[in-house]
Amino acid sequence: MRAIITVVGKDMVGILAKVSGICADNNVNIIEVTQSIMQDMFCMIMMADTSNSEVDFTVLADRLENLGKENNLIIHAMHEDLFNSMHRI
Repeated sequence: MRAIITVVGKDMVGILAKVSGICADNNVNIIEVTQSIMQDMFCMIMMADTSNSEVDFTVLADRLENLGKENNLIIHAMHEDLFNSMHRI
């Protein structure tokens, strides 16, 4: 299963490292990353393979969301099927 992880917030050192660290700790493989800085705002979209993860997807999503709260970021993890359904007309 793949997941879409989005991160938005004020730019600071280490955002990508912290998010990818949680992925690594939960055996989630990062497939693709795109990020940009718009003025002082950090924006990232990450596609990750969660099929080998040892935790339930909701646990992973909660861990990422908590990381966001601790760092004043908005972090969402969404199952790829839900993401595709939301963006299908």
